[in-house]
Amino acid sequence: MFKAIKEFIEKSWLLIVSSFVFGLLLAMTNSAWSGKIEQNKAGKLSGLMSMLVTNADKFEAAVPNVRVEVNKGKFAATDIYTAMSNGQIVGFCFKAEGTGFADKIELVIAADANFEKIIGFNVLTSSETPGFGDKIAHSFYNDQYKGTPTEKLHLVKSGDDKIIDNEIVAISGATVSSTAVVNILNNYLQPIKEQLKEKGLIK
Repeated sequence: MFKAIKEFIEKSWLLIVSSFVFGLLLAMTNSAWSGKIEQNKAGKLSGLMSMLVTNADKFEAAVPNVRVEVNKGKFAATDIYTAMSNGQIVGFCFKAEGTGFADKIELVIAADANFEKIIGFNVLTSSETPGFGDKIAHSFYNDQYKGTPTEKLHLVKSGDDKIIDNEIVAISGATVSSTAVVNILNNYLQPIKEQLKEKGLIK
């Protein structure tokens, strides 16, 4: 038994050492780049908010670490930003996430100053299928959300996608991705609205 263990160690020591070294290098690389990745993500978030609330001259973090249930028993934290213009609130923005067809989808969502209507959303990160699920970023789909009341949304397979209401017409061949976006907004809109009311930022 001892001889077998000794023989195994003699034959596999290089593999063990190599695995340790490569694992250490991977951890160091990840640590070195994580700050830059988060910085780039923050910059992209700011840019996407500016694209949504075009009349804002700055964005201020108003309510940090709002907990939202994104799945049964699973929570995520997000920050609510006020979109400001000449010292007045002209809208609210926040990051929202959920599970898509391929992986996690992260959106930047904006609503008006009274949080009554959705201004729109932009995709922060997504790995949805090219040519199908990635169409959630295309205007023919996400324009349906612009001006929609901040109430519960419903996904339908067919309908007039030019009518602005709470019925969102799914992308043909990408029902899962379409459903994911609707679920993300439904999960976040009411908790965000409640937080804004609690903080006295809306009536």
